[in-house]
This record gives sequence, C-alpha cells and structure tokens, in this order.
Amino acid sequence: MSRKSAMDAIFAARPTAPPSPRLEASNQTEPAEVLEASNPLPSPLPPKRIRSGAIAAMGSSLDHLASRAQLADGIEKGSTIIELDTGLIVGSFVTDRVSDASDTSLAGLVDSIRESGQQVPILVRPHPEKPGCYQIAYGHRRARAAAQLGVSVRAVVRDLTDAELVVAQGKENLERRDLSYIERAFFALRLERLSFSREVIGAAMGVHKPDVSNFVTVARTIPEDVVAAIGPAPKVGGPRWRVLAERIKRSGRSRVEAATAKSSFIGLSSNERFAAVFEALEAPAAAKAEKPTTWTDDKGRKLARIERAGQRFNLSIDERLEPAFGDYLVSRLPEILAAYRVRKESDGVGGPCHGITVPESSR
Repeated sequence: MSRKSAMDAIFAARPTAPPSPRLEASNQTEPAEVLEASNPLPSPLPPKRIRSGAIAAMGSSLDHLASRAQLADGIEKGSTIIELDTGLIVGSFVTDRVSDASDTSLAGLVDSIRESGQQVPILVRPHPEKPGCYQIAYGHRRARAAAQLGVSVRAVVRDLTDAELVVAQGKENLERRDLSYIERAFFALRLERLSFSREVIGAAMGVHKPDVSNFVTVARTIPEDVVAAIGPAPKVGGPRWRVLAERIKRSGRSRVEAATAKSSFIGLSSNERFAAVFEALEAPAAAKAEKPTTWTDDKGRKLARIERAGQRFNLSIDERLEPAFGDYLVSRLPEILAAYRVRKESDGVGGPCHGITVPESSR
C-alpha cells in the first residue's frame, strides 16, 4: 500500500459527534451560512478490505485514534467553532517546530489575519491539568498571530486523549505547512520520549516504522542545541542531515562550536547556517602523494626509490643491484640519526648565518 493510500485509509472521513451543550450555546453567534459553506457532503467510505489479524488490529487502533480525534476533516463537517481568548490557550505538550529568528512567515500570517481574518480554525482540547484553559492540538502559528494582533482565535474544542492529540497535530503538519526534516526528526524523538508507540508516531507523521527509526536515530545523534543554532533548515533533506550526524559523531563538538561562534554566523539564513556547520565538519582532504622519484648511483643504476605522502617518507632499495645493502643501511641508522641531530643543532633556527660558529673569545 502506498504512503498516500495508507494515510487516506487511516484518516478516512468519520461521522462527527454532536457538540456538547457548552459549545452549542457558544455557536449561536456563528452565522449559519458560514458553517454550511464549510460543510460539504461527506464522501462515501472506501470498501473494507479483509486483512490479517495483526494488521487489522493495528489498523483498527489507528482508525480509532483518527476517528476520535476527528482531525481536520471533522472541522469541515459541521463542527462548532467558538472564539477563545488567546490568554486561555497553551501549546501542545510536544514541540514540533524549531525556532528561527530569520523566518518571516509568521509576520506574513499576522498581516493576512489582520486584513482578511482567520480563515481556518485551530483545534484545541480542554487542558487536562488546568481547568478553564485549553491545549492546542494544531494551529500554534495562528494562535500566536492572533495573540500578536490582540484578537481572539477561532477554535474547535474536542475532548482528545494524548495519542489523539499528537495524531491530529501530525496530520495537520502533513497537510499544511510541512515541517522540515530535522523538525520531524525531533518531533518523532519527543513522542518516543513520551512513551508513544512507534505505530502512533508513524500515524502522527504519516510514515512507516523504518522511517520513524531513521528520524529518531538522527535526532539522538545531533545535539538539540546544535539544531537550535542552525534552525529548521527547510531546504535540507534527510541525506545531508544524516551525513552531518555522522560527522558530529566522528569529529565531536569543538568544530561545531567554532563554526557557530563566528560573528557572521548569526546573520545567515537557516539553510546557510546548516551549510556552514556542514562544511566545518567536512573531513580534511588526504594529502596528495608526490610522484615517486629514483636515486641513481655513480654507475647509473636506479638503486633506490623514494616516495613521499604527507608525513611519510618511504625508501626502497633494489637489492638485485646491491644485495644486503638494505641491511647495511638499517645497521647504520643510529649513526646516521645522531649525525643528523648534530647537524640540526648546529644549524640553529636558520637564517642568513646558520651553521657559523662564534669563537669563544668573541663572545
């Protein structure tokens, strides 16, 4: 089954539960034509397929989450929309975005709501620990924009479990402003740390279990403060983030910190900040080996071959021409090394007069 087909099956349209009396009373001020216009006839449910027991059980569990949460489809099928004071709303218990000071999209959303109003409601639930407050399932940016404008936010209120909330939150991200790869990776990791199963995480993100594993592995490897410094990097895909994770494991944090500490770093866009860190951790190119040379004796014979590569010096002797000459060189190495050191000390640090000794009487 393709990913799209799987998500369509998971989030197929469901009948909407009747609104509670509390919300029904609040809905009397909402024009009827507005709700009817956003309430198209539901499409017929796809025919059921006969599935094996394990697959059916998993699908049933995820279908239950989607049905109970009602998700975005439910908002368009006669849901009650109310006005909420943004001071009564708190964010989801799991963060799905990386802050980026260079992102101007929120300012654009503020301007849009100022000029045209909020077109799409947010989804909230009664806060499970703070009576009278509400917790966002999705619509964080719309709520922040409304708060900046000092206006109330249009919302649908549903009683959602934690699992239903994160499935709704994840599906909204798939359908609207997509998260970047690294934001999705940390969303998966945070859900796992909250003890959600891989099935629920996959349903929330619209991916299969192996994809969830890849996301979690990357998020575990790249320190969260490094991601905060880089930002969401919306144009950077999974392959480059996975390479960066490997480079961080290999090189450690010192080179990352050196790259992010530069005064020019903060002025870069998020994608450019990723590139700066990525390049700072790039493995140094191996030293290019010099072309081998030969040493010819006084008889014109190519007796020795010399190879240099970085800090390595290799000398090989053709003993077909001088049998046992290599053994002789090895036996004289202590003497040769001592003579070299004496010469090195007498040369001093170099300069125009190196190697000239000053008579004792002249000192």
